Amino acid sequence: MTDSDDALLPLDAVRPAASPKGAKGAVVPAAELPVARVAVDNPLPHLDRPFDYLVPAAMHDTARPGVRVRVRFAGKLVDGFLLERAGQSDHAGKLTPLERVVSPEQVLTPEVAGLARAVADRYAGTLGDVLRLAIPPRHARTEAATRPVPETSGEQAASEREPEPQDAPDAGTWADYPMGPSFIDALRNGRAPRAVWTALPGGGGWATGFAEAVRATLEGGRGALAVVPDGKDVALLDEELSRALGPGRHVALTSDLGPAERYRRWLSVLRGQARAVVGTRAAMFAPVDRLGLVAVWDDGDDLHAERLAPYPHAREVLGLRAHRTGAAMLIGGYARTAEATQLIAARWARPIVAARQEIRRRAPRVRAAGEDAELARDQAARAARLPSVAWRVLRQGLDHGPVLVQVPRRGYLPALACAHCRAPARCAHPPTRMSALEWAGPPSGEGQLPYEETGEGTAGSRQDTYGEAGRGARDAAPGGSRRGVPDGGEAGGGSRDAVPGGSRHGGEAPAPDGARRGGPDGGEAGPGEGGRGAEEFCHGPLALRTGHAAPYCRWCGRVDAAWKCPACGSHRLRAVVVGARRTAEELGRAFPSVPVRTSGRDGVLARLPAGPALVVATPGAEPVAEGGYAAAVLLDGWALLGRADLRAGEEAVRRWMNAAALLRPAAELVVLADAALPAVQALVRWDPVTHAERELADRAELGFPPAVRMATLTGAASAVRQMLEESRLPGGAQVLGPVPVDDAGRERAMVRVPRGGGAALAAALKGASGVRAARKAAEVVKVCVDPLDLI
Repeated sequence: MTDSDDALLPLDAVRPAASPKGAKGAVVPAAELPVARVAVDNPLPHLDRPFDYLVPAAMHDTARPGVRVRVRFAGKLVDGFLLERAGQSDHAGKLTPLERVVSPEQVLTPEVAGLARAVADRYAGTLGDVLRLAIPPRHARTEAATRPVPETSGEQAASEREPEPQDAPDAGTWADYPMGPSFIDALRNGRAPRAVWTALPGGGGWATGFAEAVRATLEGGRGALAVVPDGKDVALLDEELSRALGPGRHVALTSDLGPAERYRRWLSVLRGQARAVVGTRAAMFAPVDRLGLVAVWDDGDDLHAERLAPYPHAREVLGLRAHRTGAAMLIGGYARTAEATQLIAARWARPIVAARQEIRRRAPRVRAAGEDAELARDQAARAARLPSVAWRVLRQGLDHGPVLVQVPRRGYLPALACAHCRAPARCAHPPTRMSALEWAGPPSGEGQLPYEETGEGTAGSRQDTYGEAGRGARDAAPGGSRRGVPDGGEAGGGSRDAVPGGSRHGGEAPAPDGARRGGPDGGEAGPGEGGRGAEEFCHGPLALRTGHAAPYCRWCGRVDAAWKCPACGSHRLRAVVVGARRTAEELGRAFPSVPVRTSGRDGVLARLPAGPALVVATPGAEPVAEGGYAAAVLLDGWALLGRADLRAGEEAVRRWMNAAALLRPAAELVVLADAALPAVQALVRWDPVTHAERELADRAELGFPPAVRMATLTGAASAVRQMLEESRLPGGAQVLGPVPVDDAGRERAMVRVPRGGGAALAAALKGASGVRAARKAAEVVKVCVDPLDLI
């Protein structure tokens, strides 16, 4: 054919080939596995499922399972995770292409993706909510700076993961337990034992035991993950792991790390550079390679419960992870929870407990204040906050080293009352700010604070509340007569003396007819200052920040220096509850030559050097003393035992034993609580196992977790009732309530089912939430499965 013949060809013969889609700018799909299943970051429960997207050919190499992607969803660009690639989609219509791959880093491993799905189903939540807890936010600069290590050959990787067999080292800490050496041997040989460990008292010995378990797991060629309540425990275990494993073989993940450093450490775990992880509850989803051990310390601590939806608990998440991956599990603590006891009763886990002879040798000598022999010598000890036996123990202990004083309430004086009639002191300001002239009252005396302290450290004290030993330390010892309070008070949210109508004797405060009793929900108030009704006042509880400050309202924050009791007209105030800072101040005056250290919300001490020192700490913030404490006093036991909480007794035993375990063997410990109570007896005998078994039996009889599965629905009254009517609850479900929970009209209902019906209950509640979300209901109902605060 000649060149001139080209002009005679048809037009279609010289036209360029059309694109595969036949349209200009059409997306060319990937040649292999063109469908991407994406978990979209979407909180709506009725859309909690993967969505199919088209993988463009340009993204074929980077769109791998586990990467972050951006997709268009409901007309908006949202984030998501690519779960898997598929050859075809069940969707009959046209697929929307991926917008872009945010990063080629595969941050979501298949094991964590499956775990997140299981956690969402167990807690009636969504996959997106769980993934927000599991995967930290991306830090691009850190991700680019920390390049992954080159992949090694199979033989080299096997040699790194499976070291040559060596002679089994000494069991160390675990040799003190009959089942301890076999547990460590099982970890070293790659098996998956599950155990509930009741640790012996003795400072940071639990951290040594955890480090030895982690080392045995790594020697078996697998990874390990340990979750502890707070940063103080992370620091202790991090130090032990560094000593046991050497540098660079583990990482610590805590919330106080910056975003860059936290993401860098998390990436080192993801890429296999670190095979052991220790951290707080956020670390329970850490992507440890070849996970062989999950461990949780002090599972009864409420810090293990996530505050964000779907509110998972670290113990339950780690249990699910151990079950799914075939890893070993270790639940440790000085005390034992009912949930851990349930696992033993179901034979899912085995107990590791020391012999009674070893327990008696290690445990401190515990005595309860108020014993008959002590009361016979010191009658004032019945009403004293710090009786003579506690003074003697502190004074003798300081001759041999540091002593510990545990105070269940933080702050200075967190609750006040009228010194004359004992009525709770409450704010008399209106909910909105008014002019100072309108609300100014008669000033108190010149140079005199408008409150009265009832302890020995106050010049105006009328009663010796410390017994015989306290008389020698007048004007110095901490005070606060406690008539009638052993049956009331709350450690966490306000004392019984600060509730409306409460008094120090448990009844109503004496008040003339028509006088305002004070309280956000307390009846009608008579004419108060300015002739205003009770509903026009704040009614918040008054407190003191320091000994030289005017009382302020804990609700609205305003100072009420001119407070006057609406019941009797007195301007004098007295302490109802004494906080940790006030206790430290008064003990400092009682022992002027001894340094006083505080550990609590304002600053937590991890360790304490040897030498005489007086440590005042709130529960959970007790530092570990070098060589152990020489003595300890546990103040205000009524504040822990008198809480309106299903777990009050269990929590009291846990907090007391955590503090008592820091003492030296056979050291003196005094607990200020009734010796006849089961929780106190468990501490005196150092027998948390029997107490936990009795607690589980009581809950099974009453139908409370962990003997059953329970969920709570909280929200507007109409929304809760409507959701209960629409929920397809499983057979055997029992609905309790709803009942009011606050003055804003919110209600709460509880639904309980047998343990085997937990999955069906979660599915039913999630379905009901999805129906409400699809209907775009205005009121949101909060769903919590097995919450800690049932009562």
